[in-house]
Amino acid sequence: MTALRERRDAAIGVFDSGLGGLTVASAIAAALPDEDLLYLGDTARVPYGTRSPATVVRYARNNVAFLKERGVKLVVVACNTVSAHALGGLADGGDTPVLGVIRPGARAALAASRGGPVAVLGTPGTVRSRAYEDAIHELDPERPVHAIACPLFVPLAEEGWTDHAATTLIAREYLAPLAGTGVDTIILGCTHYPLLQRTLRAVADDVLGTHVTLVDSATAVASEVVRFLDATSGRRPPSTTTHRFFVTDAPERTGEVAARFWPAARGVEHVDIKIL
Repeated sequence: MTALRERRDAAIGVFDSGLGGLTVASAIAAALPDEDLLYLGDTARVPYGTRSPATVVRYARNNVAFLKERGVKLVVVACNTVSAHALGGLADGGDTPVLGVIRPGARAALAASRGGPVAVLGTPGTVRSRAYEDAIHELDPERPVHAIACPLFVPLAEEGWTDHAATTLIAREYLAPLAGTGVDTIILGCTHYPLLQRTLRAVADDVLGTHVTLVDSATAVASEVVRFLDATSGRRPPSTTTHRFFVTDAPERTGEVAARFWPAARGVEHVDIKIL
């Protein structure tokens, strides 16, 4: 990875279908405080979780092209749906590495587990893809995995209803099928879900028991980025940093929502990305 070492002063690019990926960007900034970050939220086309795989691939390729045009040294795909459907085709043989969220989340879950079944909470698209099951079974072929689609969690997080009674009620409905399964670890398989972690923790304790560990994929991805940059000598030397935030629609409205995911996400800029 000589090319990465030579470009270590360049920014890390992060993209998601919307603003949930700011939880990943925030975790990366905390783990790597000397790195510049460039975030792109494709708010004009959110959500990706209900789109066809072919459409997700098209959107993702345009997002990667936008980040590469701005000279990033690494692209972090902070979208579980894209990581499930399109990750393998995004590097295109170029010299800009692309990392996703699913494999780091799967590894973190198995490391946290005490040997019991693993549950995945995700969008319908991520659950349909079976990407987490595949990633877990690559490492532990016999490990039982229970995947639960939780489509209402994203709008609840964006609405700021992180501790609302409605969120608790809906979480109980989603987690109820896991009762009696012996699950000891739950992957929060969408970048929005960490905002609901306090409610999910309380509901999991009540429905499943206090032995269940919640795994935040954002933290797992940040750890993966640290390991990757260390392995490739790609870390930026100590320096002042710049964080820039781009969205493809309604920056005035999204600025307020962005602050719920990462208070440092200020000065959101609009960019028009043409879908090829």
